[in-house]
Amino acid sequence: MAPKKNFPLRIDPKLYEVLERWAADEFRSVNGHIEFLLRDAAMRAGRLKEHRILPQPPEPEAEE
Repeated sequence: MAPKKNFPLRIDPKLYEVLERWAADEFRSVNGHIEFLLRDAAMRAGRLKEHRILPQPPEPEAEE
């Protein structure tokens, strides 16, 4: 695994509380959940080609 970049993040305390509860619901750390959300947003915007956290499910086979 490539080393991760560290940087300070200033965030509204109320938003942090929301992220903290959401992360707990998903069994993630707050840091891990923020990275998950950012990666997902980058994928949806077409700015990240790979997606290691949520692989795409296989396409269903067409019925004839």
